[in-house]
Amino acid sequence: MTAPVRVSDPVLIDVGLSGRSYSIVIGRGQLASLGQRIVALRPRAKVAIVTDETVAKHHLAATESALGNVGIGSTSRVVPAGERSKSFAMLEDLCEALIGARLERADIVLALGGGVIGDLAGFAAAIVRRGLDYVQVPTTLLAQVDSSVGGKTAIDSRHGKNQIGAFHQPVLVVSDTALLDTLPRREFAAGYAEIVKYGLIADAGFFAWLESNWQEVFAGGPAREHAIAVSCRMKAAIVARDERELGERALLNLGHTFGHALEAAAGFSGRLLHGEAVSLGIALALAFSVKRGLLPARQAERVEHHLATVGLPTRLAQLAGGPPDADRLMDLIAQDKKVRQGKLAFILARDIGESFIAPDVAADEVRAFLDAKLACS
Repeated sequence: MTAPVRVSDPVLIDVGLSGRSYSIVIGRGQLASLGQRIVALRPRAKVAIVTDETVAKHHLAATESALGNVGIGSTSRVVPAGERSKSFAMLEDLCEALIGARLERADIVLALGGGVIGDLAGFAAAIVRRGLDYVQVPTTLLAQVDSSVGGKTAIDSRHGKNQIGAFHQPVLVVSDTALLDTLPRREFAAGYAEIVKYGLIADAGFFAWLESNWQEVFAGGPAREHAIAVSCRMKAAIVARDERELGERALLNLGHTFGHALEAAAGFSGRLLHGEAVSLGIALALAFSVKRGLLPARQAERVEHHLATVGLPTRLAQLAGGPPDADRLMDLIAQDKKVRQGKLAFILARDIGESFIAPDVAADEVRAFLDAKLACS
């Protein structure tokens, strides 16, 4: 049974980009304000809602009502749920649908869903009519704290995750925390991995707060909203300083180099959710930091313990169907977008809250580390 949908005062966070700033609205019951906020931005815009089959059952009608109540006309496009919708075929279908709906450049694409929908709808918005504005209404914890903010849009390639895309910032993000009430616990835990990431990057105090308050974050209410707001503030500040990931923004990929490789090896399937892959990737990145003599082992163990306590995987042996071999992982890691002139880049740590970019890690060193980890799995 979900909690009643009360309306809380929203937290407003500004993503400060020159000439393209936008607001993140965080709070319970904020979906009802969506239409008013869009009218304030684009008074005569039509809206094309893009969502998936699962989200549509729970939230499409309420979204249409929020728009219709202020006189906004809308159409909707429902795609299959899951990572496989981030494909050329689905992108083509969506672009043709947006054009067929006669969306003009003053109109809005609305991404209603998790990270897959945000990536797909955002990329379509970036390229249809050479660029349409879009609004993010993230419906998963992972999307509310990570993928809905910062303007990364993409589809997947057979060579790996998010290989084809564009930077295209939304004009508004509305994160209604009540929408998370319908998430299965596994999905919520997967999103929580991204919250933990923010503490590990640059806020040891936030990580310690999560250790004490994670149960309240899962339960909902003020602790959940606080955790989401802290995460979004950190990401907004980093994006404002480094929009196109030429430097500091790469820190947000802590756990993602290993994690994306594991996710691709699992076939972008229910075997391994994105946040679960990030959890495994964080554990591997910290273990690699320990092996390099950078991080005290007790700190890596502390993080692993917290991730495991909330139900996230931290060992390769936990991957359903067994882990991939080192050759497959190394091939996928070599396709990572952070590779520069053939050198592997990793986000490593000297302590909790002290992560850094290691830009030129030798492939042989990573291979030896993975061989040792796989031998123990």
